[in-house]
Amino acid sequence: MTRTPRTVRLFALALAFAATATTTARAGLLPVSVTITPEAGNFRWTYAIVLPTDVKVQSGDYFTVYDFGGLVAGAIAAPDGWTYSTSKTGPTPSRLNPQDDPAIDNVTWTYHGPGLIGQTGLGNFMANSTSDRPGASVLTAQSPRQVGGLFDRNISETLVPVAGLSAPPGVPEPATLVLAGLGLPLLGAVRRLRRSKS
Repeated sequence: MTRTPRTVRLFALALAFAATATTTARAGLLPVSVTITPEAGNFRWTYAIVLPTDVKVQSGDYFTVYDFGGLVAGAIAAPDGWTYSTSKTGPTPSRLNPQDDPAIDNVTWTYHGPGLIGQTGLGNFMANSTSDRPGASVLTAQSPRQVGGLFDRNISETLVPVAGLSAPPGVPEPATLVLAGLGLPLLGAVRRLRRSKS
């Protein structure tokens, strides 16, 4: 099943709202929408990231999207002032412990520009995958508060591509359906012949 970009965006917004509404703690960088767009035989996943009030971004701050299945090498993009990297584990801000499958790539974007102050959109962060099938994962981020210099380190739910999955149990593959469609009339003909002989 392929979800429309709007459906995925609404789901991600609901997840981001739930993550912020259930705690009174300050939150760091938040993914407010995720869109999936077909591109050159693959799928471009775009994360719109927001910097909340009372938080800033300075050079060296980063966020990581975990377990990005089917990552297409070299097909990652970032807004001006940001660079990207990939790794099988982490990087993860201290004191956070997200689930991280060491067999699946993580994508990290790191900031290298002048300081930015809260309540602003940071732009669209993109990575291509061979899959358009969304699954639940997390994003971790580290950025300092505007006052006091303490760091906000947060985990937010987000969506990532899930690669290499076969059809869910109970759902036949298309080839199975074709074979059944061809075979059922033949079975019916054999039964008719048997009935007519007896």
